Amino acid sequence: MGAFEAVRGFFQGSAERLGLEPEMREMLSRPYRELAVQVRVPMDDGSLAVFPGYRVQYNGARGPYKGGVRFHPQVTLDEIRCFAALMTWKTALLDLPFGGGKGGVRVDPKLLSEAELERLSRRFMHAVGHLVGPTRDVMAPDVNTDARVMGWMFDQYSRHVGWHPEIITGKPLALGGSLGRDAATGRGALVCLDRLVREWGWSREETRVVVQGFGNAGSWFARLADEWGYRVIGISDSKGAVVNPGGLEPHMVLAHKRETGSVAGFYGGETLEADELLGVEADVIVPAALEESIRADNVDRIRAKVILEVANYPVTPEAEQVLLGRGVTVVPDILSSAGGVVVSYLEWAQNTQHERWREQEVNDRLAEMMTAATEAVITRSERYEVTLREAAYDIAVARVAEAERARGYW
Repeated sequence: MGAFEAVRGFFQGSAERLGLEPEMREMLSRPYRELAVQVRVPMDDGSLAVFPGYRVQYNGARGPYKGGVRFHPQVTLDEIRCFAALMTWKTALLDLPFGGGKGGVRVDPKLLSEAELERLSRRFMHAVGHLVGPTRDVMAPDVNTDARVMGWMFDQYSRHVGWHPEIITGKPLALGGSLGRDAATGRGALVCLDRLVREWGWSREETRVVVQGFGNAGSWFARLADEWGYRVIGISDSKGAVVNPGGLEPHMVLAHKRETGSVAGFYGGETLEADELLGVEADVIVPAALEESIRADNVDRIRAKVILEVANYPVTPEAEQVLLGRGVTVVPDILSSAGGVVVSYLEWAQNTQHERWREQEVNDRLAEMMTAATEAVITRSERYEVTLREAAYDIAVARVAEAERARGYW
């Protein structure tokens, strides 16, 4: 099953529970618009490379399309469709005035020079820029893109249209970026987990956490979880894992990774193969790497009570059924990974109002919105006796359907 078909299956289950009309199901089960482009990049050696690029606008009933741009050698149109759908449900669940979109280029950015990466970023914006706008489609960073890349894209757009910093979020602070944006996805996931931990009657100090993926989201989550009193006992990246049942110091693990290129070999724990992390006995596993990290072929390794999805679509439907059958709670990505888009919204709001908010104000509003969404999902899950994912999708799909009806789109 492809990634998009899996996510569409989540929607279809919600449509059935909500009793959506056939016409509404048809509209919400597929993207509104898809654009495939050639990204033509002059290389440093004088040659011309052509990379396939995509921008998918899934649904805009609740506001401008919103979603990141990723540079990765495995980018496909199906994958981008999947993430555009996820973003539609994510923004609706958090009650943000956005729809959902996603973009990407099939390229390995690690093989590009800085100058080639800049040209790639600018050429992609040039290719899709006619779809972009502060009230049309607002882009953001994702896998292998960052504030620097967003700055190049923003500049490319501004050369033709003028100064509109709200067309991209996740920008450098000098171009209207928001304080608190770097930590937003990790912080939001921790706020979500913390509310659930209180609901379950657990203590922070006794909650053992392992984090799969130590990029931006995973590293921020681990560091903040440690600060809040959680016991982070395992961390992995693509090259290895480090485990210490007594607890790791995530900020020191990050320093080690920056020095050596991997968490493997960290002096404060035992080094394992990267894929062995899922088998570590813990209370919470946080998949914060790429999609489909927990699948039918490795789900039997899981020894945790909770899966907190911080990556997009890290648990396949087949694996989730196995986990649910064993009593494992899966916290869905459209809730637990929503911190990034929440602060993207706050950045967009600051840009449209020509303001800059203090970091504490941004963090407070993020916590307020993540807590409210988590409580809404808990309440619906308990009231209707459905899983957290089913509750989250039911809230999100109902809101998008309501907006479609209100606009008279059908």
